[in-house]
Amino acid sequence: MSTVFPSRYAGPTVAEIGERATIRAILDAVPSRRNGDDAAVLPLPNPNTRTVVTTDMLVEGRHFRLDWSRAAEIGHKAVVQNFADIEAMGARPVAVVLALSAPGHTPLDFITDLARGVGERVSAYSADLTGGDLTGGEHIVVGVSAIGHLGGSLPALTLDAARPGQAVVASGRIGYSAAGLALLRRYGREGVPAEFSELVDAHLAPTLDPGRGVIARATGASSMTDNSDGLITDLGTIARRSEVGIDLAGIAIAPDELLTAAGEHLGMDPWSWVLTGGEDHTLIGTTPKDAPSGFRVIGAVHRRRAGAAVTVDSVPPAHSAGWDSFPRPAAAP
Repeated sequence: MSTVFPSRYAGPTVAEIGERATIRAILDAVPSRRNGDDAAVLPLPNPNTRTVVTTDMLVEGRHFRLDWSRAAEIGHKAVVQNFADIEAMGARPVAVVLALSAPGHTPLDFITDLARGVGERVSAYSADLTGGDLTGGEHIVVGVSAIGHLGGSLPALTLDAARPGQAVVASGRIGYSAAGLALLRRYGREGVPAEFSELVDAHLAPTLDPGRGVIARATGASSMTDNSDGLITDLGTIARRSEVGIDLAGIAIAPDELLTAAGEHLGMDPWSWVLTGGEDHTLIGTTPKDAPSGFRVIGAVHRRRAGAAVTVDSVPPAHSAGWDSFPRPAAAP
């Protein structure tokens, strides 16, 4: 099925103006002295600094829908999900490259709006869009690779460094993106009640406070990840890789008033959004010290025991499934 673009995107298409003119439009939307050549030339980082690289894709119909998301929001989301991975290592994002596949009938306005969304998020980190690729395809696919710098001699915030006795900390909201997705599935973009617009925004264009991962690493955090696949799933990865158990404090992660109201409105359990939702890109990690600035304590690390790797108030969570790009088929009855 061919991609259908909302009527807000008018004017010439990429097929009508051609690849080179489309690339020029992207460069105009996100100007950078490092962009526009065969490859980007980045300066060497400071001494005793390491380079961190990550990549993610957003696929139309799987990670976003054009009847829900504006192009700028897609660009915004593509950068945040990559920068969250850089921050989760304790590093500082410095550059991205953008790969974009689009059908020939894609309006140029859509491409430039997407590029502006990328540029807005990149500039919030004082980073640059330094290059990329454009190709034709049946659907919109956005690929972003992000580059970061890990300064100093402290270790990176890896998944295998949580230790018993440490606190579990989080920076950012948990469950908002999943609640927004549930509302979009029920009402579509235009039909969501106004009181829940913050939840919809959290799904379509998640936010991440710049520098939180760097602060956590500088103040003694040991492990970190971002809440992309679901709280239980992502903390379960830390628990298994570190060979520890994690117990979350129910009162610290309980659905807030907005999530509770949305749950009542939809007839859904808001705990499912908190425990399994993902795509908030909240930073979650462990530290032997006080919670870093901008973080709050949500649980504790203990020695590995039999049973669930992650518990809530010492019992297995009521919901535990998270995002899986290749879910297993349901068993036959």
